[in-house]
Amino acid sequence: MLAYPSPWLAAVPLTTPRLSLEPLRVEHAREAVSVFDDVRLHTWTGGTPSSLAQLEAQYERQSAGQSPDATQGWLNWMLRRTSDGQLIGTVQATLHRPAAGDALEASLAWVVGVDYQNKGYGREGALAMASWLRTQGVGSLAAYIHPGHDASMGIARALGLRTSDVVEDGEVRWSDTGK
Repeated sequence: MLAYPSPWLAAVPLTTPRLSLEPLRVEHAREAVSVFDDVRLHTWTGGTPSSLAQLEAQYERQSAGQSPDATQGWLNWMLRRTSDGQLIGTVQATLHRPAAGDALEASLAWVVGVDYQNKGYGREGALAMASWLRTQGVGSLAAYIHPGHDASMGIARALGLRTSDVVEDGEVRWSDTGK
């Protein structure tokens, strides 16, 4: 893949007390395919688990750091537990600039493998990502969450996000601006 200069932020390694957040690489797919090979992860988002080839292609696109038309920046991290090096999930931010001169906005998402859920890893990883985004000048954060997904709503609350009246594809927009 050819690398082009990007006007967007680039993911950097981050750490928390229990996690290493590694910028996404195609090579993560071999490990990630088994972590995400569970239909229960698609309960709220739809779809089915990806094959290794599909995950490699997805990670190839995402690790470009921006959409093909450069209108969005893509930041993706793999969550790795520091105690044993186990890959457990992902966090991601899609950046956009609403208008020239406006502060960046980030739409956030997170996925934690079923075997690693209910241990606070999603919250910890999302908080680390959000904190870093703030230090990089991102002006507002948002997430789109299915109204029945209690765990994701808990993470959104931990990030200081609040529900809005906006619903897209059955998911409610949560944001720190109330819009």
